[in-house]
Amino acid sequence: MRLASAPKRPPGRGLDLARVLVVDDDVASRLTLQTVLEAGGYSVDVAASAAEAVGKLDEGRYELVLSDLGMESPEAGMKVLAHARLKDYKPATALVTAYHNSPEQAETLDRELFIETEDVPSLLGKVADLIGLRVLRRIERSRRIATFAASAS
Repeated sequence: MRLASAPKRPPGRGLDLARVLVVDDDVASRLTLQTVLEAGGYSVDVAASAAEAVGKLDEGRYELVLSDLGMESPEAGMKVLAHARLKDYKPATALVTAYHNSPEQAETLDRELFIETEDVPSLLGKVADLIGLRVLRRIERSRRIATFAASAS
């Protein structure tokens, strides 16, 4: 007796737990993050530059934006995250990097959520935590708006 195999998902398509934008100018890092996240069930878009990321942020909606710290310029990653935070849908944001040896990076990373790509076993857990925090912030914001609207009536 032969068992029917489950239908295969198209390549590059996850379970669509959440939509994630990965921004990194290093092709190996970008593809590694994309592969790991898609294997974890996330729908992933990628951008190779800050300009490309800004365009994608303006065209779509993401639950999470992961950006490399330094790309075409030392501040490019921070500019991507700043742009993402201005969006009305308020995605969770985090810096990702394979290296953080410089004192300037260490100082910046103290103020920002930071994920080391070398730490693959905990990467999916951190991504899920970030998306969960975003959901909680949206619920709290909606609750405050509803309370304000009710008190104004």
